Amino acid sequence: MGLITVHILAFGPAAERLDGRHHVREVEAGTTAEGLAIALGLDDWLAMGMALAIGGQRVERDAVLEDGVELALLPPVSGG
Repeated sequence: MGLITVHILAFGPAAERLDGRHHVREVEAGTTAEGLAIALGLDDWLAMGMALAIGGQRVERDAVLEDGVELALLPPVSGG
């Protein structure tokens, strides 16, 4: 299938966990937003409701990534 390039924009504690806000990864074509988040070690936040956005639009976890897209990782909000 080949590799595609995905630009990752991490917010809040996701940026801390990934050591920075901006990242670029090459992944196999056909990779989903959820698949990349899991590969980045964020599966625990997915379970807590982390939102994913492609090109500024929220997407479902099974959205297939395309070459050159920007995937935003929006950790779940906590508060009280």
